Amino acid sequence: MPAAPMRLAVVAAGLDILGGQGVQARALVDELRREGYRVDFLPINPRFPGRLAWLRGVPCARTALNQSLYLPSLWRLRDADVVHVFSASYWSFLLGPAPAILVARALGKRVVLNYHSGEAADHLARWGALVHPFLRQADEIVVPSEYLRKVFAHHGHRARVIRNVVDPSHFRYRERRSLAPRLLSSRNLEPHYRVENTIRAFGLVRARHPGATLTIAGYGSQEARLRRIAEDIGGGTRFVGRVEPAAMPRLYDEADIFLNSSVVDNQPVSILEAFAAGLPVVSTATGDLAAMVRHRETGLVVNAEDPAGMADAVATLLDDPASALALAGRARAEAESYTWPRVRELWAEAYGGLAA
Repeated sequence: MPAAPMRLAVVAAGLDILGGQGVQARALVDELRREGYRVDFLPINPRFPGRLAWLRGVPCARTALNQSLYLPSLWRLRDADVVHVFSASYWSFLLGPAPAILVARALGKRVVLNYHSGEAADHLARWGALVHPFLRQADEIVVPSEYLRKVFAHHGHRARVIRNVVDPSHFRYRERRSLAPRLLSSRNLEPHYRVENTIRAFGLVRARHPGATLTIAGYGSQEARLRRIAEDIGGGTRFVGRVEPAAMPRLYDEADIFLNSSVVDNQPVSILEAFAAGLPVVSTATGDLAAMVRHRETGLVVNAEDPAGMADAVATLLDDPASALALAGRARAEAESYTWPRVRELWAEAYGGLAA
């Protein structure tokens, strides 16, 4: 830690946009403040004035009003020593991180770009002309996984790896010595998470175990379609919608198996939370998931777009709870390597400009 508290400005999605990036930004801000850093949080999605809140549901008007509030707020970067910019991809990159990078550079601030999106390979390949100039303006690019480091290296950018963080103490680790077919998905309802495959896998599980249940926590553009799919397979599926981070530990505690069907991903916080809560995990291996969910070591890996394979993996866990318990124990140990003490000094080095 520096002798005088470093002043940081963290630019990221606020929790009004509930997703892994916003949750991770909030967790990091809280830990940095506990370490003694002075942290100013600038949301890329500032709250709309009360009478205009309805415009969040009107796409073009929403963007115009959001930018009219967000861009002037970047003047607050003048007080920072380091500007830490969280980043997703595509239009989100151009509307949020890009202006923050330009303003921070104009103000002579050190810029740390923290890129999280599992869509990086496609983003950098197809949007390169719009993206690379901004990436070159960052003093440091930080990514949470070796998978993303390689993507950036392929496009000529050096990136430092600092993992996402989870606080296992927020989750009750429950040893599931006998498993019930109580399944949980906590990915948002967007196409690349393929929640429909999770639902279809559940339908096959339910054919073998009529009392099985599936809880789906999340929201997004696919909700109506996914509800129709769930209706087609019969009962047992519960959509609980948007769940605030403080309420998630209860959902993990109530479930016995965690399912993830994503086809584009990086290092999802939801998987780390499932590890911390003791849920055996069945997942695809896209992005950095292959490093997190190692087959028969920290979870069971299934092929993408294979609901039948996912259902078979669930059956394997239900038929052998002792092996499932061992998987969950190793996964809990894995979660410990994603805690704040493991990354504290790495962030200090990134902020201070020390070599990785």
